[in-house]
Amino acid sequence: MASVPAQARLPADLARRILAMARERALPAGARLTELGLAAELKVSRTPVRAALRALADEDWVKAGPSRGFVLKRPVKSLPAAADGEGEADDEAVLYVRVSRDRLEGKLADAVSEADLMRRYGVPRSLLLRVLGRLAEAGVIERRPGYGWEFRPTIDSPAARDESYRFRMLLEPAGLLEAGFRLDPAWVDEMRKRHRAALAAPWRETSSVAFYEMNAAFHEGLAAASGNRFILMAIQQQNRLRRFLNVHWTYGHARVLVNCREHLEMLDRLESGDREVAAALMRRHLEGAARLVPQSFAA
Repeated sequence: MASVPAQARLPADLARRILAMARERALPAGARLTELGLAAELKVSRTPVRAALRALADEDWVKAGPSRGFVLKRPVKSLPAAADGEGEADDEAVLYVRVSRDRLEGKLADAVSEADLMRRYGVPRSLLLRVLGRLAEAGVIERRPGYGWEFRPTIDSPAARDESYRFRMLLEPAGLLEAGFRLDPAWVDEMRKRHRAALAAPWRETSSVAFYEMNAAFHEGLAAASGNRFILMAIQQQNRLRRFLNVHWTYGHARVLVNCREHLEMLDRLESGDREVAAALMRRHLEGAARLVPQSFAA
């Protein structure tokens, strides 16, 4: 994509990230790209996402869909790597995973400086700032007044992880049984496509970033469907707290497949009106995840 002035860099960066995500998930021609879904996944407002999609339309990557939103104009595999910034996106994903792993393993202090991180990882400031910006958007790090960055609290011990899952087992199945529960058909369609793409795609270490975002979007989407704002707020907080633990994925590709299939089964039950069964499946899903043994807590 062509160079852009400073004030347009966020939409341009988002446009590149959207194309990189489309390539990684092997989305086909006609795959729907919604402002709401992309804004939730990229942790930004809908305004820059709208600008990014318009930029992609101007460059003939996407076109307006039959309803609101955009669709890809051709299969993702046909997108030239030079155009979608795949190399830069891969560099970001690798650094994102490395920072997540090192923080979770106790190798990074609560407060860090850009200079120290640049030396530690041997990366230019521009790449580091992009990754720190993504972490800040996700709510796991923030700028310190005047100097440096500070990590926010996260799930960083077996006891905290166990408490988190017990809390979610109380809350998430109950959310599916709320009187105001309503599924958004467009969201369900998007989730099915993303999960099927994840089932078909080869697994790499950097795939954990996109997998976590999809997983978080699934659980937050069901919390939003409950119609209870406090359930949604609680699940959003849980997703922020467990981001590092899940981005540094240590359970193998087999567990990814199990996770996706269980999510799709819940959607099937919810669409057919079997909310009691879906709630039971959610509890079983969380119980199974809780039994996994993470390999990355600091000693």
